Amino acid sequence: MEASFRWVLLTAVAPVAWGANYYVTREFLPADRPLWGAALRALPAGLLLLALRPRRPRGAWWWRTAVLGLLNTAGFFVLLYIASQSLATSVASTVMAASPLAMLLLAWALTAARPARAHLLGALVGLAGVGLMLLTRSEPVSLSGLTASAAAMLVSSLGYVLAARWREGADVLATTAWQLLAGGLVLLPLASVFEGAPAVPAGRELAAFGYVAVVATALAFAAWFTGLRRLPAGTVGLLGLLNPLTGVLLGTVVAGERLGPPQFAGLLLVLAGVALGRPRGGARAGAHGGAGSGSGGAPGGAPEDVSEGVAEGRPGGGPLGRVAAAGVVGGGGGDAGDGGGSGGRSVRGGPE
Repeated sequence: MEASFRWVLLTAVAPVAWGANYYVTREFLPADRPLWGAALRALPAGLLLLALRPRRPRGAWWWRTAVLGLLNTAGFFVLLYIASQSLATSVASTVMAASPLAMLLLAWALTAARPARAHLLGALVGLAGVGLMLLTRSEPVSLSGLTASAAAMLVSSLGYVLAARWREGADVLATTAWQLLAGGLVLLPLASVFEGAPAVPAGRELAAFGYVAVVATALAFAAWFTGLRRLPAGTVGLLGLLNPLTGVLLGTVVAGERLGPPQFAGLLLVLAGVALGRPRGGARAGAHGGAGSGSGGAPGGAPEDVSEGVAEGRPGGGPLGRVAAAGVVGGGGGDAGDGGGSGGRSVRGGPE
C-alpha cells in the first residue's frame, strides 16, 4: 500500500505540472513568440529524455517519428501556446480537458468503429460542459484562443489515431524524446523566419522557460510513463483530472479570474465526462508504441486492453478502443496537457 501511494504521488506530478503550464505560459512567457516558445520547450526536454533513454529509432520509426513530431510537438505545442496566451487560464484548462473526448469522436469518424457507450456518453457530457462554460461567461472569449484549442485537439486526435496504428516496436520514452527533437528542429527555422532572432530570456522568463521544458515536459513525461507502468488504468485516469483542476485553481486563486455557478457547473460536467470515459478495472496502463498528444502537451500512445470493450469485435474495441482509452487515461491533458496529453499518456501527452 505504501509503495502504491508513492507511485500515485509520483504520477500526480505530471497532471499538476501540465495544469500549471497554462498559467506559467500566460503570465510569464512572451505572447508574441509561440514558435520560439514551442521550440524552447521541445528541444531541451527531448535532449533530457534522450539522455535517460539513449535509443535510436529503427526502420519505419524514423519517418513515423518525423510525422508524429510534426503533429504532437511542432503543431500541438504551438497551438497550445497560443491557446494558453489567448484564453484565461481557467478557460484554457477546461476547454483542453475535453481533448480526449473530442479525440474519441474524431477517432470514431476516422476508423468507423463505434465506441463503447460509456465513452460516447462521456464525450457528450464533457463537450456539453465546455459549451456551458463558454456560453455563460460574462467576459468575451478570444476567438483566436478557441480556434487554437480546437486545432490543438484536432492535431492531437490525429496523432493518437496514428499512434494506435504504429504502437508496435517502439520504446515509449525514447520515441517521445525523438518526437520532441524532430518537432523542435522543424520549429527552429520557422521561428527564425517569422519571429526573428529570439531574445535571450532572463529572470522570471528564464525560470518560466525552465519550468515549461524541464518540469512540465521532461519530468512530467518521465513521471507519467512510470506511473502508467505501475498503476491500474482507472487510477491513472482519475489522476489525470488533476490537470484541469490545477489550471482552474491557479486561474481563480492566483490570477484572480472569476467563475460563476454556470462556469463551475460546466467544469464539473467536463470532469464527469472524462471520468465516465476513463478505463475501468485494475489492468495496468502499459505503454506501447508511438506517442500522441493531449491537453497539457504530453505525448502518449494507446494502451492496449485497458478499458471495457477494447477486445476486437466488440463495441469500442480494436484501434478505436485503445485510442479512446489512451485519451481518457490522460485526463485532458495535454497536456497534453500541456499535457496533455501531454495526453492519454501511455503512449500526448504529447504533450499539453
